[in-house]
Amino acid sequence: MAGTRVLVGTRKGAFILTSDERRQDWTVDGPHFPGWELYHVKGSPLDPDRIYASQSGGWFGQLIQRSDDGGRTWSTVDNDFAYDGVPGEHQWYDGSLRPWSFTRVWHLEPSIHDVDTVYAGVEDAALFKSTDAGASWTELSGLRQHDTGPQWQPGAGGMCLHTILEHPTDPDRLYVAISAAGVFRSTDGGTSWQPINKGLRSGEIPDEDREVGHCVHRIDLHPANPDVLFMQKHWDVMRSDDGGDSWHEVSGNLPTDFGFPIAVHAHEPQTVYVVPITSDEHHFVMDGKLRVYRSRTGGDAWEPLTTGLPQEHCYVNVLRDAMAVDRHESCGVEVQTLA
Repeated sequence: MAGTRVLVGTRKGAFILTSDERRQDWTVDGPHFPGWELYHVKGSPLDPDRIYASQSGGWFGQLIQRSDDGGRTWSTVDNDFAYDGVPGEHQWYDGSLRPWSFTRVWHLEPSIHDVDTVYAGVEDAALFKSTDAGASWTELSGLRQHDTGPQWQPGAGGMCLHTILEHPTDPDRLYVAISAAGVFRSTDGGTSWQPINKGLRSGEIPDEDREVGHCVHRIDLHPANPDVLFMQKHWDVMRSDDGGDSWHEVSGNLPTDFGFPIAVHAHEPQTVYVVPITSDEHHFVMDGKLRVYRSRTGGDAWEPLTTGLPQEHCYVNVLRDAMAVDRHESCGVEVQTLA
């Protein structure tokens, strides 16, 4: 029977959980890097033994770790994330302009096309690429230096580039999401970028139709239907049927349309999962009940999945990188909660 592996980053280190396809009994390995904040841990889809980890701390700063043996041993790779080209400025919370500064790596995305290529999304919102398994990094600076860059501003958690998606058959087609700027698409491998936020509405900004400034929390797609994108936004679950050219709301009957993660079923392109939380002020699930909501219709019609989840006195959150689906025929959904 095939195995299941879940990679978990926490404020106290990284953990590797393993089970079989039944997912009933688990072995926990860790903590790796105890005492460090692990913002993201991600394995290569082409080589499961290769794992990257974003290790961050107030004293030693930012480190990227790589394992080539499934997490048994780790080595520190290059951590030179120097912004390329003209520094420029972006908006701050009060509307003033501030220089770009590197704080941490929020997201690591090993390529589905080349085993030695990996992308890194950082704060302040920039995209880096390595073609030598992390030995060196180059900023894809056309994104940060986009004409709209001075209008980007931090979300509550910082101005983070938190989502990176590759098109399954076209390696030059990339999507990224930034809080709080929106979604951007490249069709030339990251050299140039286009904001794709038409149809998003954000009451937090004076012009609800503005090209950028929308606080997108997460996007996802299914490789069998890559022109259909799903989004969990700061209020609203959204869907695009044209590769991001336009969006429409599919929150439907969700008890609240605020949340952070969104994920698509491994084998069913129209099956989508979200975890609604109470509000942008109260970052915990509603009514003390942890419920993962599923739509089998690509949105609008949603049903709560509760079996095995606490349904009283539970006040947790599930963050944007804390929900994943596995590739088994039965397609499990794994969530990591934050108390």
